Amino acid sequence: MSRTETLSVNAGALPLIETMRARAAELRVAFATGAAGETLIDAGASVQGSLEAGRLMTEICLGGLGEVAIGTSPGLARWPFTLTARTASPVIACLGSQYAGWQLVSEEGEESYFSMGSGPARALAGREALFKDIAYADRSEFAVLVLEAGGPPPEPLVRRIAADCDVAPENLTIVYAPTQSLAGSVQIVGRVVEVALHKAHELKFDLTQIVEGMGTAPLPPPHPDFITAMGRTNDAVIYGGRILLHVNGPASEARRLAENLPSSTASDHGTPFAEIFRQYDGDFYKIDPMLFSPAEVAVVALETGETFRGGEIHAALVDASFG
Repeated sequence: MSRTETLSVNAGALPLIETMRARAAELRVAFATGAAGETLIDAGASVQGSLEAGRLMTEICLGGLGEVAIGTSPGLARWPFTLTARTASPVIACLGSQYAGWQLVSEEGEESYFSMGSGPARALAGREALFKDIAYADRSEFAVLVLEAGGPPPEPLVRRIAADCDVAPENLTIVYAPTQSLAGSVQIVGRVVEVALHKAHELKFDLTQIVEGMGTAPLPPPHPDFITAMGRTNDAVIYGGRILLHVNGPASEARRLAENLPSSTASDHGTPFAEIFRQYDGDFYKIDPMLFSPAEVAVVALETGETFRGGEIHAALVDASFG
C-alpha cells in the first residue's frame, strides 16, 4: 500500500472537530444538528466566531496534515500579525483537501444556494478532475466539508453531498463561516500554500517532486462588506504572502518554478483585488488566474542545496487594501 493510500484527510480532521466542540464556548462557535442529521458548525455566520476558530478551520481544511499558527513577522511594519501554514504532505493536504474545487449548487425547485466546497469531503466525492491528476482518493465512513458561506446548504443538497461522499448524512460534518467573519478571513489567508500548489499544477510542474510546503501571510482586518473583505483576504496572499517549497528533481525545474510562481507574473498584478474585481464587473473568471499565488517565493532544490527566489512583498498595496 502506498503512502498516499494510507493518509485519510477525513480521519485526520475528526480530532480537530472534537477540539472545536470541546472549546465551542471559548471559540464562539455553534454546533447544531441539521435537518438531514448532519452536524453543522457555525464559525462566523450567526455567531461571532474567533481567530482561533479560523485557525482550527484551516487545519481541518488541510485534513489534519498541516500545522497552522498565528504569530508575528517583521515583514510588514503596519501588519505584523501573520498566519503561517506548513505541511509535510503538501499535495494531499492542499490539493486533495484544502482547495475549494467542489461546486455545490441547489437544483431547480430547491432553495437557492451556491458555495465552493473545500476540505476533506472532496477526496471522498472525487468529483473534480484534479483528483486524477494527483492520484488521490480517501476512504472513510465520516466526511468533513468546509464552506466559505453565510449559512449551511439546504437539506436536499446536504443529502446529495452525503451520497456523493458515500456516507450517511449523520456522519457528515459541515463547517461554515462567511468571508467577512474573523474565522472566515483566517481560513482564506491560510490557503497561502494551497494557491501556490494549485498554480504549480497549472504550470505543469511535477507535483510529486514537492515534498514540503510552508507559507505565511498577514492577517487582514475583517470588513462587513463582502467585496472589501474578499479583496483584503486575497491581497494578503497576492501582495503579502511568502512561501517556501522543498522539491526533488533537477535544479533547473526548481529555478523555473520560482521564476513563474509569484503573483507578479499575472497581467492583473499591481492593483488591490477589490478594484480588479470591480473592473471586471464582478466576473471572477475574467481575472487572470495566474494572479492567485503568493507575492514572494523561495524554492529549495534538494538535489543541489540551491535556493531559487522570485517575486517580492508589496507593502504599499497591502496598506492600500487593508486601510
